[in-house]
Amino acid sequence: MAGAVDLSALKQRATAGEGTPSGASAGKPGGVEITEANLEAEVLVRSNEVPVVVVLWSPRSDASVQLGETLAGLAATDGPKWSLATVNVDAVPRVAQMFGVQAVPTVVALAAGQPMSSFQGVQPPEQLRRWIDSLLDATAGKLPGAGDAEQAEQVDPAVEQARTHLDNGDFDAALAAYQAILDGNPNHAEANGAVRQIRFLQRATAHPRDAVAIADASPDDIEAAFAAADVEVLQQNIAAAFQRLTGLVKRTTGDDRTKVRSRLIELFELFDPADPEVIAGRRNLANALY
Repeated sequence: MAGAVDLSALKQRATAGEGTPSGASAGKPGGVEITEANLEAEVLVRSNEVPVVVVLWSPRSDASVQLGETLAGLAATDGPKWSLATVNVDAVPRVAQMFGVQAVPTVVALAAGQPMSSFQGVQPPEQLRRWIDSLLDATAGKLPGAGDAEQAEQVDPAVEQARTHLDNGDFDAALAAYQAILDGNPNHAEANGAVRQIRFLQRATAHPRDAVAIADASPDDIEAAFAAADVEVLQQNIAAAFQRLTGLVKRTTGDDRTKVRSRLIELFELFDPADPEVIAGRRNLANALY
């Protein structure tokens, strides 16, 4: 899904502002209604246990409601094998933006906190059935939280504490807690991802709002370009961020080029490796280097 940042990286930025809109409507589809408050628990954390299918819809679109109802029927049939979640793009536009939605209805499937498949528009029930089955086949036995329900509920107290700090917006405490987990288990997937993303958020949210204009005025200023690229990622302008640093790679040499290349790769790692934007960005970087 183009432009889909790992959602956990931007979750706190979205929840830092507006409250949770109700978004209720008489014709809303079934499934768990996603807001900024429950996004992490119902989508990110839940997707470590079972695939989560997110329907991005609008009450202004009959097709959205129709698709949601069809998926709700499949979810009821399949029971706990997967989870259905809905995002009213009119009520929670910032959540919709985090998914990179451009039209409704859009459906995104996530597993282990990462987007794995998506489509736009209404699909016939038999095609949706095949799509769901392919998700279940692809994730069978592979999700870190899958297995016995009681066991899945048992969360490492250190991880629980780190998540609490993150939910409270205390980046410093969350970073320290996740880093302590990594010190004992360097291969801990959640801690690795969280440390990388928290460090990005700490850095990116400290830049001035006019960072892009400053960099545009001084295109060869490496630090200004880094700040602008961070801000562009936060604004979901992913292609622009990649292009900015790729252009700088072409204009630099030696240690400066290595520095810019390293920062660009760091930004790539905030995204699903299969994201078309990342694939294109890596290809453009390779062309710039060789």
